Amino acid sequence: MSAESPRVSRLEPYLTRTEPAPTLLKMLVGVQLAGIREDAGLAQEQAARAIGFSPAKLSRIEAGKGRRPPTEGDVRALLELYKTDEHEASVLLQLLRRAGEPGWWQRYDKRLMPEWFDRLVGLQEAAAAIRTFEIQYVPGLLQTPAYTRAVVERGLPTAPAAEVQRRVELRMRRRELLRREDGPQLWAIIDESVLLRVLGSREVMREQLEYLVEMAQHPQVTLQIVPLDVTHASAPAIPITYLRFGGLDLPDIVYLEHIRSANFLEDRDETEEYRLALDRLGDEALTPRDSLMLLRDTAAGRYSTA
Repeated sequence: MSAESPRVSRLEPYLTRTEPAPTLLKMLVGVQLAGIREDAGLAQEQAARAIGFSPAKLSRIEAGKGRRPPTEGDVRALLELYKTDEHEASVLLQLLRRAGEPGWWQRYDKRLMPEWFDRLVGLQEAAAAIRTFEIQYVPGLLQTPAYTRAVVERGLPTAPAAEVQRRVELRMRRRELLRREDGPQLWAIIDESVLLRVLGSREVMREQLEYLVEMAQHPQVTLQIVPLDVTHASAPAIPITYLRFGGLDLPDIVYLEHIRSANFLEDRDETEEYRLALDRLGDEALTPRDSLMLLRDTAAGRYSTA
């Protein structure tokens, strides 16, 4: 592989990224290792057997899964097996070392950041585009502090005040990515019932809707509302988060959250079903302009202070 290969030139900018993105870098290292293996004409099972790995271990490395990146020794062994070009190997090893640098969210207590949630936050930080559908709450990246507090207190009624505050701080830190120059595009579809369900107080809801009005006009945000009178809407019964990663040979990922766990779907046939479901919802929802009008009307009418 030449040092001038497109694969290497696309990876090199990540070496100078200011904020480490360990989830993204683990995935990049994994997908590049898989590509180099395929270029070497080796099946995954063959490569694993050749250096004494189980196929499951090599599969995890190539998928970029796990809280920690693979060891440098394991990656070096794979690169040597594949007879990788020296410059490309050097770039991958530098990316691997950066993948070991903690992201800002990994400094929080593991009680707040179980492995599945750690992965979600890391994926959102790395995504080029995030599509989300919410049927019960305002999407986390669009919440105000007071609304987040109401959500946390509703879900964890016995949590101590200090833990509630830490969870609020964490969510506010997460939403900062929408204001970064290199932040993702967010396309959020919200059921109208979310706007009508009072969490915290009417004042909390008015502030939240006013914030949605502000963010709906942000250049990186597209916001649509599925109105209650659309009786044929094909809305799924669960919230969906769909993540895309621009131009890096990484798979789209669908995140489905449960009470104490989550599923991450990466199989193309599965993720395509969710992409089509979100497309249909976007067609059935109000346009962004009409959604903005509904937000303003609801804030002024249902939650007016007059």
